[in-house]
Amino acid sequence: MTLKKNNVLIIASMAIFVEALDIAIINLTIPAIQKQFLVSNDQVQWLQTLYVLLYGGFLIIGGKLSDVAGPKKVFITGAILFLVTSLGAGLSGTFVFLSLSRAVQGLAAALIMPSALSIVTHTFTEERERSKAIGIFSSFAAVGSGSGLSIGGIISTYFGWHWVFLINVPILVFIIVIGWLCLANDAPEQKQSSPDLFSGILLVIGLLMLSYGVHELADIKQQYTFIIICAIGVVVCMRLLYVRLTRSANPLIDLSVFKASSVITANGVFILLGAFFTGYLFIISQLLQKDMHFTAARSGLLLVPFSLLSAAVAKFMLPGIMKRLTTEQTGLLGMSCMLTGGLVLISAVFTGYSLPLLLLSAAFISGLGMTICFTTLSVLAVKNIPKQHYGLASSLGTTAYFLGAGVGLSILTLFMQKSDEGASVSTLSLVILSMYALTGLLWLIIYVVNSVAGNMQVSLNESQRLPDVF
Repeated sequence: MTLKKNNVLIIASMAIFVEALDIAIINLTIPAIQKQFLVSNDQVQWLQTLYVLLYGGFLIIGGKLSDVAGPKKVFITGAILFLVTSLGAGLSGTFVFLSLSRAVQGLAAALIMPSALSIVTHTFTEERERSKAIGIFSSFAAVGSGSGLSIGGIISTYFGWHWVFLINVPILVFIIVIGWLCLANDAPEQKQSSPDLFSGILLVIGLLMLSYGVHELADIKQQYTFIIICAIGVVVCMRLLYVRLTRSANPLIDLSVFKASSVITANGVFILLGAFFTGYLFIISQLLQKDMHFTAARSGLLLVPFSLLSAAVAKFMLPGIMKRLTTEQTGLLGMSCMLTGGLVLISAVFTGYSLPLLLLSAAFISGLGMTICFTTLSVLAVKNIPKQHYGLASSLGTTAYFLGAGVGLSILTLFMQKSDEGASVSTLSLVILSMYALTGLLWLIIYVVNSVAGNMQVSLNESQRLPDVF
């Protein structure tokens, strides 16, 4: 790689590191935020829900804007927006302003992620060089996600929760300045139609109303009318979205990709995986700090080994596993790890907040399961579809994950009572968390059984055909 290409890779990788870091970094700061603004679990979860819903809802639009306007323009715009919202979040004096800043931050991330990947793929054109560059780029995203908890805990303990956002500012200033100077100017090869922004807005509004309607179910007697309005709004938004996707000449999402059962299964399980893992991060931050009385810094440091384990599994174990097992079998292994981790977490609470059991659950979920599941589902999401739809199918998988994270967290916090014999996390919420993993595992099992039955039927039909001897 030349020096110029290395600089481009560093800029894109730093941006994706910051974006991935901010998904996890907030979790161990939640108790400090709750203490300052006097908000409950079901209120504070909106900091994560708004981020992931706007991220997931506008991710495909971000990718199409990158193709139309050029990746450099979209990348710089997203980085500037992320910088402004990080500054706004860090200086927030009210919970409402913090939530709004966090929401727009998710929109900025939806611009950064696809444009940064596009910059890498357009810069590194030789196949082997491109594969290596994408591997480095992806590793920065993995490290950002994996280290978010520990970094957030340390910063929150010693500097205050505001700095988990303010730390982004100098990094993003560097990225914007160097990116403006070093990245190649955009030169679209051909005129392309603008992306269907209205479809993306319909999707996000529908999911926000769904999340808020679920949130208000706790006070259904007082909020009955409002919940009905939210339900009607969701139906209307989804219906309008379907009409646009089926009638538009250039739809935001080509629904033909869903003719493959593998795509339906991958996206369905991605939704459940997002709900499970985001809920797990939220719950474990509450358990460690409120129920087990660890500082945010110590809680973060306890979880560092599992980030390292995840990286080791991705680098050394997963390639060998995927050579010996089919994609579906590997997916079953990953979701089994997630379910096992959820059940062990329940056992940890029932045995008086056993730290060894809690760390064992983290090993299954964060160390093993998440790495295996995300990689496997990404492969399954592009199985049995035409090559021209690979980019869309891959984006749909990531979108499904984040949309599941937002809605799943809203459902989970509905069952996180303010007190359950003095605990911050109710037993029912832990059961709901494990149900996400169990449902995902059962979905994969049904898919595998149907696939095997279908293959057997095809083989039987072929064996029963009489040879044409005439």
